Amino acid sequence: MRPLIARSIPAEAVIDHLAELFLLHGAPRIMRSDNGSEFTAQEVTGWLKKLEVGCAFVAPASPWENGYVETFHDKLRDELLSLELLFTLQEARVAVFDWIDHYNHDRPHAGLGNLTPAQVLYGLEAMSSITVTPEHSIQQKRAF
Repeated sequence: MRPLIARSIPAEAVIDHLAELFLLHGAPRIMRSDNGSEFTAQEVTGWLKKLEVGCAFVAPASPWENGYVETFHDKLRDELLSLELLFTLQEARVAVFDWIDHYNHDRPHAGLGNLTPAQVLYGLEAMSSITVTPEHSIQQKRAF
């Protein structure tokens, strides 16, 4: 699943992206998000209501209400965005994808017993047979 990186994100793009995520992982009962216009748009909230997905908006200036995402954003900012000078959206997309791949596959997390998220999700043995392609899809390595 590609990260959605753009200068602005219209409601239709948010719905398309969420639809892909829901197909991949299942629709949640409640979706928590900030109060950004991309999530509070009537088109988005109406679509979520049709799917019977509740909306839980984080109160302004209350980042603790969405601690996991805030922690992820802090790491992204500290480990990538504050260190790089990105001139184009394509540069940003490549840099963020590479960082997310590193975050999920190479970087141990103390909260996961010093395993990577991929090791927890797929198991230690399976990790030697999985690769992430630039097209952002996980594929099994072929033994020749």
